[in-house]
Amino acid sequence: MSAAGESGNRAQQMREKAQKLTEAAERTTDPQERQKLQEQARGLQEQSKQQGQPGQSRSKGTAGGGRNQ
Repeated sequence: MSAAGESGNRAQQMREKAQKLTEAAERTTDPQERQKLQEQARGLQEQSKQQGQPGQSRSKGTAGGGRNQ
C-alpha cells in the first residue's frame, strides 16, 4: 500500500474511533466522563484531518518558502 493510502486508512480509523467516542459520550450520564470522551473525540477528529491530507504541511500558511508575508 502507498504512503497516501496508509495515511488515508489511518485517518479513516481515527474518524471511526472518534465517532465511537462521541456515541459513548452521548450515552454516559456522568458529566465529567462525557466531557472527557468528547475531548478525546475532538482530538482524534483533528488528527484525522491532518492525516487525511497527504502531501500537505501540518502547519498552515507556510507554502511558498515558509514565511508569512
